[in-house]
Amino acid sequence: MLSALTLEEIIGLKLECSSRLTAGKMYGFNLWSNIVDITKEALYNAAISVSNTNKEATRILGINEQTFKTLKKKYKIREEYDIEVE
Repeated sequence: MLSALTLEEIIGLKLECSSRLTAGKMYGFNLWSNIVDITKEALYNAAISVSNTNKEATRILGINEQTFKTLKKKYKIREEYDIEVE
């Protein structure tokens, strides 16, 4: 059933569920102004989880290796997600 939903619908459902659980406080920060970073971090994590190498992750994301390394520092990606560069 989940596979039939669009990405926008999945995000909307997650936000709706979170809002109900937190009485509308939505994570305690201004969601609108932070949504770009939230989305980029989610995409970065998704690319890492399906990749075997940094090169493959950068290809999936459409970014260069230096941008990839910068994002890793920015989002403080945990070391267990480290993958080797081919």
